[in-house]
Amino acid sequence: MSLSLQAGGTSSRGTPSASTAQAMAGNQATTRPITTGTSVLGIKYRGGVMLAADTLCSYGNMAKYKNAKRLLSVNSNTLVGASGEYSDLQSISDLLKANALADRCTADSLYEEDNNEECAKEVWSYLRAVMYNRRNKMNPLWNDVVVAGFKQNTDGTTSDTPFLGVVDKIGTAYEDDILATGFGGYIALPLMREKYRADMEEGEARALLEDCLRILFYRDCRALNRVQIAKVTKEGGVLVSDPYELDTFWDYEGFKQNKGSLGTDGGW
Repeated sequence: MSLSLQAGGTSSRGTPSASTAQAMAGNQATTRPITTGTSVLGIKYRGGVMLAADTLCSYGNMAKYKNAKRLLSVNSNTLVGASGEYSDLQSISDLLKANALADRCTADSLYEEDNNEECAKEVWSYLRAVMYNRRNKMNPLWNDVVVAGFKQNTDGTTSDTPFLGVVDKIGTAYEDDILATGFGGYIALPLMREKYRADMEEGEARALLEDCLRILFYRDCRALNRVQIAKVTKEGGVLVSDPYELDTFWDYEGFKQNKGSLGTDGGW
């Protein structure tokens, strides 16, 4: 390719051919997340698994979208939630829904009780491969995805064992009884570890997640007090709540005290 001298005396390569320009346009990658959601929290309790997240998507420093739902039902027994780039979450959602539709179309029966849906652990393993594949192409999906549901018995029936796992943008994956992504990994996870019990009832698990989301709203500038709670149970399947607002309390002495009078720069 020839060199040409541009006005102003700078040397640059000549205009690429049409085929080269088309190839360059078809190889674009997301270099950083733009419109992002923050923490997703997950917890196992007696009889099920519960996820929680707020509904804010930030465009850089701006709180742009306040009704972005980040807890999604994949099928009748699997739930996912994700922090990170919202458009990548939409792409993951479309991919999982296409797989779920393919499962129904290739099942022996189209009746709900006879279909061959993927269990939560299969969805988690699939996402691990997807994330690792995209990372190897240097075009990762900029998300940390939490998968909740139930494992499957060898005969294909739903197990009594709940499942909770997470996959990050480079394909690192693990399971646990409590999980938190984003800023929640620093603030909410220690609180959940302190309060968690394996025999927690559903109300206790929900109260703990709401307390953690409230504290994240106080401390995380990318968080909001408008939240969603979702659960998966063996009998009831997936249930995702409508967004609602948490009550907050701003009269703590630490909030009211003027930090500038403490001989500091006024920061926390």
